Amino acid sequence: MSAPRPAAPIQVYSSAISGHSHRVRLFLSLLGLPFETREVDLRAGEQKRSDFLRRNAFGQVPVIEDGDVTVCDSNAILVYLNERYAADPARWLPREGLAAAQVQRWLSVAAGQLAAGPSVARVIVLFGLDRDPADAIARSHDLLRVMEGELATRPFLAGGSATLADISNYSYVAHAPEGNVSLEPYPQVRAWLARIEALPGFVPMVASRIGLRA
Repeated sequence: MSAPRPAAPIQVYSSAISGHSHRVRLFLSLLGLPFETREVDLRAGEQKRSDFLRRNAFGQVPVIEDGDVTVCDSNAILVYLNERYAADPARWLPREGLAAAQVQRWLSVAAGQLAAGPSVARVIVLFGLDRDPADAIARSHDLLRVMEGELATRPFLAGGSATLADISNYSYVAHAPEGNVSLEPYPQVRAWLARIEALPGFVPMVASRIGLRA
């Protein structure tokens, strides 16, 4: 049986510089689903305006509209898209208890250590925030050391094939250098990034060069 298709292109309210937004666009592309991007200007604060807050009261991207269904939060959107449209939902989010828990662990990392480390370090640079990045950079390397060790034992974060664990963590790790977090000490992490980039349907996140150091 073929996978269901949306009746109309899914509307994706997102920002080109947001890793949270990219993970949603990436998964939509991997699933081969039609979508239209509605750019939200984060620097102008569009995500805090009343018309956007009606879609997401937290004032954060991304948000999708799939017909009359609105879903907020990037990881929640990944789960929704998988359950609604993936030809084999268990391929991206396993049904067996332990395997499902391993994926959930990395979804939690994406909302925790990843958001507090590489994401924050990058935001400080991109938005020119008057904030010492040292703690965020240190947290980034703490995370990357754990990833490096675990990826030495398997090709993807939660096992032998790509899952939502990888989709949720890819964008901010790949763009960690934009927050002055070097990936050079982590060959297993860099090899993992390359494996994701080789997936059929992969689409990159546009690199931002604002404030980058040589």
